[in-house]
Amino acid sequence: MRETRASAGKTDVKPRRFIFLLLDKFTMLSFACAIEPLRLANREAGRQLYAWKLAGEGGQLATCSNGASFQLDMGLDEIERDDTVLVCGGVEVQTATTKPVLNWLRREARRGVTMGGLCTASYALAKAGLLDGKRATIHWENQDSFTEEFEEVRLTKSVFVVDGNRMSTAGGTASIDLMLKIIAQDHGEDLANVVADLLIYSSIRTDQDTQRLSIPTRIGVRHPKLSQVIQKMEANIEDPISPASLAAEVGMSTRQLERLFRRYLNRSPKRYYMELRLQKARNLLMQTDMSVINVALACGFASPSHFSKCYRAHYATTPYRERGSHGAMPARLSI
Repeated sequence: MRETRASAGKTDVKPRRFIFLLLDKFTMLSFACAIEPLRLANREAGRQLYAWKLAGEGGQLATCSNGASFQLDMGLDEIERDDTVLVCGGVEVQTATTKPVLNWLRREARRGVTMGGLCTASYALAKAGLLDGKRATIHWENQDSFTEEFEEVRLTKSVFVVDGNRMSTAGGTASIDLMLKIIAQDHGEDLANVVADLLIYSSIRTDQDTQRLSIPTRIGVRHPKLSQVIQKMEANIEDPISPASLAAEVGMSTRQLERLFRRYLNRSPKRYYMELRLQKARNLLMQTDMSVINVALACGFASPSHFSKCYRAHYATTPYRERGSHGAMPARLSI
């Protein structure tokens, strides 16, 4: 076995224990990407650096979003103060964040327990009031609704965030990056790098990395001025900027901007901007209990009637029917 800083250290140190709180319909990928680095760190060190227990409401079984079930080790029981809680979220996280879960999180937080939220579980921590005034992140698909509901949280677009004794990840493989950081802090960079190699994880990200692909990669076009305009559009959904102003800001005429969008995206700048606004509106309708009027205002529509007309033209249904068919807190949350 390769020698690491951890394997050369003391063998009688108490293992750091993680409590994985599995919310109903949690995402398996985020959970697996968090627990596997711990297992590999133990294997590589030749001793138990980390221990873990699976917890959940009811203390029996937890079912993830792909239908697989996990036997739990414990219910919402009192834990040790030096434990680290990682809440695993997934789809329908609002429904899964029950009153008993919130009470448990608040109780353990009052005792000084370090806590983190994986994927959409940042919602559960924020709902419990445990992220107030702190930096955090959540899956990009949930950022709009999260921002609207939790104004006191300093939401970022980072892959993961550590702010004091609170941690959060954006979901997916971001759990690996957080756990590698923890392993490096606990037992050195050498061990973390070996674990990354074992995971075939060749590009370790930091909390300075953002979670989404760059605009050129997302749209499949590498044109600097087009990317600049789209970035400005995405940053100004509530107060849309006119095509003429967008063109002027990147040193183009309105006609040149029109040609650029037609050539690369087969639509006008106005149409592309409208689709961005309607996409955000749909996310808010499906992920929050905001009124249709407030959703319209948040997406730059001056009147509910204009919003409804545009929404129906694009999605073949009205905002009210969209809300009614999915409920106020629907399922389309996270990957």
